[in-house]
Amino acid sequence: MLEAPGQVSRALRAAPPDQVVEAADRAIRSALGASRTDVFIADYRITGLWPVLDTDLADGGSLACHTMAQRCFSSQQPVTDGTDEGRCRLYLPLSVWGERLGVLLVELPGPPRPDVVERAADVAGELAVVLRAADRETDRYRRVRRRERLSMAAEMQWELLPGRGVSHAAFDLAGQLEPAYTVGGDHFDWSVDQDRLTVTVLNGAGIGLAAALLTAVTVNALRNARRSGGSLVEQAELASDTVFYQHRGRRYVATLLLELDTVTGRVRAVDAGSPHLLRLRGGTVTPIHLEQQLPLGMFAEARYDVQEFDLEPGDRLFVVSDGVWAADPGDREAYGERAMARAMRSTRLQPPAEAVGTVMRELHAWHADVDLHDDAVVVCLDWRGSAGRGDG
Repeated sequence: MLEAPGQVSRALRAAPPDQVVEAADRAIRSALGASRTDVFIADYRITGLWPVLDTDLADGGSLACHTMAQRCFSSQQPVTDGTDEGRCRLYLPLSVWGERLGVLLVELPGPPRPDVVERAADVAGELAVVLRAADRETDRYRRVRRRERLSMAAEMQWELLPGRGVSHAAFDLAGQLEPAYTVGGDHFDWSVDQDRLTVTVLNGAGIGLAAALLTAVTVNALRNARRSGGSLVEQAELASDTVFYQHRGRRYVATLLLELDTVTGRVRAVDAGSPHLLRLRGGTVTPIHLEQQLPLGMFAEARYDVQEFDLEPGDRLFVVSDGVWAADPGDREAYGERAMARAMRSTRLQPPAEAVGTVMRELHAWHADVDLHDDAVVVCLDWRGSAGRGDG
């Protein structure tokens, strides 16, 4: 067997973006002696993993393949599974900076040695980075990801997202949009910059394309101020003025802006008219009450104040939009009254990427599994504390 992952890395760099999976397949077969490979990509709702190469698996295929791939995706650990022919399937997570993309399947002649698993994990890491980059240049992997047609508004919203998760020495962060294929105005954004994490969650007004356009303007105004070195207040004020002078107060965006000092756990916040912020500490869910200020764009030259609070190591923050908090199937109390706290407590042992899925699944169950009546955003942030940075 030839050297890996160097051989695979060279093959991936040389491949066109729409052919990186085939390039990886050829290189992995040569480098690791594999008899076959495949890549499973998570769909928009993160309810399934779908193969890129073997389309028969997408139509039912091997239940064992899907089950083991899902186990690997959830645990983010290598998983092995034997076949009737004596071969061994090795499943490896495809993740980039904490964002879960899918799973790599490598079928080997027999049970792999630990060094082979380690080499295969390095290959999976290389492939994940390349897939994330290739996704900007080809539609192939996005077609695998979508299980039905996206509305125009949803197409814009998914393109605008920074990702669905990010990991750092001091924190883990994940978010999810629903209904995934028709989401309109709700959105989230984040940026990591040295010891500062900025998170914004928008509770976009309206429905459909008009709501998506309003959100796109707001998000890009926030980013413009942030990337120009603007403070949290300056981000809110520039975005508010941008929206107001476009819509003259007829349309506005309820937004929560957070800035976490990843060393100290100090959080600075601007609450521009919701969404809702809750803390899970131990087994207790506590709303964090902030002074609610005007939504962005409601009035000209609106001014905003920063409020602050502290996190303790191990704290988990949830930010949810009104589509989660106020969800009301019509015959029960709103989801945010009690059901949401129960769902959040049930995520204590899950990482944020799993936790947002749990809360969303419980929300769908609250609606008796019918389509949600409103857009819904869940963002989950775990702060480990400065000890998690490994710098003492």
